[in-house]
Amino acid sequence: MKTTVILSCLLAGSSMMLNTHNLIDASATKVVKTGATKRTSFKTMPVAPLRIVIDKSSYELYVYDKLGWFATYPVVFGNNSLEDKKMEGDRNTPEGNFKISNKRVHEKWDRYMGLDYPTKESIAKFNERKRRGEIPANASPGGGVGIHGTWPNEDFVIDRYKNWTNGCISLKNEDVEDLYSYVPVGTPVTIRK
Repeated sequence: MKTTVILSCLLAGSSMMLNTHNLIDASATKVVKTGATKRTSFKTMPVAPLRIVIDKSSYELYVYDKLGWFATYPVVFGNNSLEDKKMEGDRNTPEGNFKISNKRVHEKWDRYMGLDYPTKESIAKFNERKRRGEIPANASPGGGVGIHGTWPNEDFVIDRYKNWTNGCISLKNEDVEDLYSYVPVGTPVTIRK
């Protein structure tokens, strides 16, 4: 009888946690916010090696560690077209395989993790587009693409899926601070549509 009462209380407590959109995974000691699909670590950090996958069509940035999925953050990009970057100034977010090349606190966008764009793969796509006449002969591939936060007090652009960058990937400031805290320089980043 006591066991039944205790189990009933535990189950009732679990359903209350479900209603608040917070699930506690006791084995990993992490909280999963089901509404935002965000995972925030309390006691554990990701296990190296890490990798990031950014999916433009779902507006999400996924972090994977040695054990598998670790976290998901909502993101926005440059143009609403979500096309691959063709040249400097088109405001498109590039697609392909990159690495985080640098990290710094940013005076405008909270935290910044620069990508090694353009890579050899990006240059090859750029040159092929130029050869086919899709971009002007005097165009350049551009650079300065990274993962960063929003302007102060403008995290709402992420909730509204408002693409506003010049081709970068933008997260809410709280999320970019979380990501910045555990992702090292050299982390592979795949951006796909």
